[in-house]
Amino acid sequence: MYKIEAIIKPTKLHEVKDALDEAGFASLTVTEVKGRGQQKGIVQQWRGRKYCVDLLPKTKIEIVIPDNKIDQIIDVIQKTASTGEIGDGKIFIYPVETVIRIRTGERDGDAL
Repeated sequence: MYKIEAIIKPTKLHEVKDALDEAGFASLTVTEVKGRGQQKGIVQQWRGRKYCVDLLPKTKIEIVIPDNKIDQIIDVIQKTASTGEIGDGKIFIYPVETVIRIRTGERDGDAL
């Protein structure tokens, strides 16, 4: 099993969520986060003064999936979240050793 974390633009959340749902991946966790990449934020202007916003709002999507679904999930997220502009985000993949469903005690694939 693997955990996929995707950091995306907040405006793309509903599109990505809907695309994942259509592909058969309804279970996910969504968190509003702030961060920055190589861009190191953006410069904005307010009342004639420039200021730097160095932590931009992002959305983190977390999904735990079986090994054989990794490429499919990555493809769905990448195609749906991409705008072709700086700040589209990143996808991180982590191995997951064990999953336990709290309610029933089911483990691993049965718990997904």
